[in-house]
Amino acid sequence: MKKLKIISIIPARCNSKRIKNKNIIRFKNKPLMAHTILQSLKSKHINRTIVSTDSKEYAKIAKSYGAEVLFLRPKNISKDNSTDLECFKHCLSFLKKKENYVPDLIVHLRPTYPIRNFFLIDSCIKRLLNNKKFNLLKTICKSE
Repeated sequence: MKKLKIISIIPARCNSKRIKNKNIIRFKNKPLMAHTILQSLKSKHINRTIVSTDSKEYAKIAKSYGAEVLFLRPKNISKDNSTDLECFKHCLSFLKKKENYVPDLIVHLRPTYPIRNFFLIDSCIKRLLNNKKFNLLKTICKSE
């Protein structure tokens, strides 16, 4: 059985309007996005942890925590109204063009959820892989 190519993409643009530099604000002695990077790296299923950012500073931080930063995301898809889909298409196009690499599964991990447990990531991946009817799984939680 071939080993699946499973990547995580962590979108971390700078210049948030509401909270300045929110993705690198310190939480429990680490930049916010570092928690998500480390969770991804602990996964038993994820082969590559990729941060998509438009910031050289964010890229340096992401690399220092073990993530791959393959490019700086273009400014035209790093705006307030830019979508995650644009970010993912850009990353996948880059991987295909530069490495001839096409992942079997993409795990979208937002850097703004630092208390996520890597067990949750692995159980979601396992659930998705074990159910051939689905091609997408999204976690949500009930709001208080």
